[in-house]
Amino acid sequence: MIDKRLFRLPGTKKLLLMLAGLTLLQAFVILFQGKYLAEALVNSWEQKSLQTIINPMILFAIAFILRHFFTLINTKIVESYASKTSENIRSQLLNKVYEAGPEMISDEGTGNLVTSSLDGIDLVENYFKLIFTKMMNMCIIPPVLLIYIYMQNIASGITLTIIVPLVILFMIILGLAAQAKADSQYKQYTILSNHFLDALRGLPTLKMLGLSKRYAKNIYTVSDEYRRRTMNTLRIAILSTFALDWLTTLGIAILAVFLGLGLINNSFPLFPALVTLILAPEYFLPLRDFSGDYHATLNGKNALNSIFEILERPSKSESTELKAFDWNQDSQVDIQNLQFSYNGTGQNEVSLDIDELNLHGYQKIGVIGKSGSGKTTLIRTIGGFIVPEKADIKINQEKVANFKQANWQNKLTFLPQDPYLFAGSIAKNIAFYRPDALQEEIEQAASDAGLDEFIATLNDGYQTLIGEGGRGISGGQQQRIMLARAFLANDRHVLIFDEPTAHLDIETEYALKKPMEKLFQNHLVIFATHRLHWIKEMDYVVVMDNGTIAEQGTPSELSNHNGAYSQLIKNMRGDQL
Repeated sequence: MIDKRLFRLPGTKKLLLMLAGLTLLQAFVILFQGKYLAEALVNSWEQKSLQTIINPMILFAIAFILRHFFTLINTKIVESYASKTSENIRSQLLNKVYEAGPEMISDEGTGNLVTSSLDGIDLVENYFKLIFTKMMNMCIIPPVLLIYIYMQNIASGITLTIIVPLVILFMIILGLAAQAKADSQYKQYTILSNHFLDALRGLPTLKMLGLSKRYAKNIYTVSDEYRRRTMNTLRIAILSTFALDWLTTLGIAILAVFLGLGLINNSFPLFPALVTLILAPEYFLPLRDFSGDYHATLNGKNALNSIFEILERPSKSESTELKAFDWNQDSQVDIQNLQFSYNGTGQNEVSLDIDELNLHGYQKIGVIGKSGSGKTTLIRTIGGFIVPEKADIKINQEKVANFKQANWQNKLTFLPQDPYLFAGSIAKNIAFYRPDALQEEIEQAASDAGLDEFIATLNDGYQTLIGEGGRGISGGQQQRIMLARAFLANDRHVLIFDEPTAHLDIETEYALKKPMEKLFQNHLVIFATHRLHWIKEMDYVVVMDNGTIAEQGTPSELSNHNGAYSQLIKNMRGDQL
């Protein structure tokens, strides 16, 4: 029930020692609570003096208060540990995702990572709050009470000892069934979160293609399957709780009948029988509490296991450190024998197998291919966002294992399909690569990107606040902000475009073309696109097909024979402008 990896978390062993001490004290005050209550009742039954009843009742009240005081301290300690540890795990998870980048997102799914970071951490925190307290109560309180019951009445102790294994056996049988259902439910929850987030992000494209209603049915199917599995899991959980309650109630009833017969036959005094009957429910209470929260702990354990798998994922960090350099007309990159494959299941990304690719100077390189040919994967690899399993890479004749090099990534500007704009002012968004840029420099970059006229119409100008993801402004203006970032980052001479105009209408794209062509000057440009008019602006073209380079060369060279380039152009001809 407890993952062994928990003991490697900071503060876990100290927490267990503190809980063990508090739970032991709690076990004894429960024992005293039952003892003094039985003593008061027996004295009352035997019509002894009032003082012999008041004194045990006062001690009972003290034990009762101490019990809840210890419970309160226990809860505060566990909640503090759960809060700190879950936040620490969340921080590690986010750092891991940031370090691994798009490779992990493609393998695990965006929805899964979001679910793990948000709902998963909440489940883990609840798991921490429940599991340690429940397990400690179950391990310490029943044995302490059972020893005392044996001291009072051996037959009662034997009865309770026999009943517990039966209860535990039923818990194991039903628990295994519940665990299998919970595992299935959590996997379906991951699938649902991936489908939902991907559908939400792609909703504009789905609506444009007229596929939104069809995809809504897909979401409904996945959601309904999750509902069905949730109900099956809850059915098992409710059944296990009912079975445990029935067994413990039956055990207490059998014990009560046995003690009643003993009292009728004068086999033992009233006090041992009464104190045993009072402590019997307390003896079973930790088992019942654990069973009641078993489903919640299973969800938390599954979430924690999923997070641990992500955290323990091998890190493909940069194995060499590229020396600082300036990209200029004489700079070059040589790529040979590059291989990369996604590890995740259910993903549509194409693996890479590149024999040779050379980039140099201020080339303008177009990367083309049909959807799913590997354009984005190649762009991500060159940008250092994903790390190949194997590659022979040289940057200015210096050999590196991959492009995940700080000095390489500091030389490039990345412009994706969906611009990342954070919540803040337009000026701060433009200054993304250069936070210390002067206002005059920001305004000049905005002017170069054709953004100044739009900003002039805003009441707050450059201080206008926009939402995360660019909420409040059009897609074209979002791309202009991205271009302004690139103009402002004038020390970065490598531009990587991943179909930046794919989601824009033709008029908006043409309006952006002029500032983009201006930006191309004195830059190495790597431009992935499916629009034919951009190919005319390229010096060199790389044709991707199923993760490999089918052809490469200048547009004129590739047009002279009926190869992959010509075939692709024919297929794309309907998009030519």
